[in-house]
Amino acid sequence: MEYPKFYDLVEPFILKDELSNFLGATKDGTVEINYLDCVKLASHSCPTVASSFVAAKVALNELFKDEVPTRGAIQIELKEPKNSGVTGVIGTVIGYICGASDDGGFSGIGGKFNKRDLLNFSVSDVEGLVRVTRLDNSKSVTINVDLSKVPGNPKMQELMQKSLQGIATNDEQDLFKELWQARVEYILTNKDKWQEIATKV
Repeated sequence: MEYPKFYDLVEPFILKDELSNFLGATKDGTVEINYLDCVKLASHSCPTVASSFVAAKVALNELFKDEVPTRGAIQIELKEPKNSGVTGVIGTVIGYICGASDDGGFSGIGGKFNKRDLLNFSVSDVEGLVRVTRLDNSKSVTINVDLSKVPGNPKMQELMQKSLQGIATNDEQDLFKELWQARVEYILTNKDKWQEIATKV
């Protein structure tokens, strides 16, 4: 499988998952999630997927500091409805990383390992885009994402429209893909900009 090489430059998440440990899915329940995993989940790579990855990084770094985050013990709440704009994509990516599912998720075994109803939309008291909460101590952080900090190349819109209409040349289609992923690369590989892109409320 070929993909842009900068994906491999992005530091993955290292988490522990008690369900994974209990059922022997991974050694000691250690789970690694990289950006390519999120691309496969969303079926594409875009600024929304990239900034959701970054937002999860900022939130978990704030909540867990030097601890390894516990997957499935984190609640994700988004202010907007699931079908509003890209809210569903954001929730899906952050929920996947944190092991938080909506009402269709895993309900647990013997009262343990529940992942269901940990991903919620239309939560009116969220004062930003998404609120991430540790279930063990109720500590939370709210994150806003501002992609205006990473403007796209002005040629992208025209090239996208021509590609959608089927009138772009092969070279134009290739250039569109290159410019699109260049914006994603900037978001993911400029770690010093993460606090500007995904700001704590």
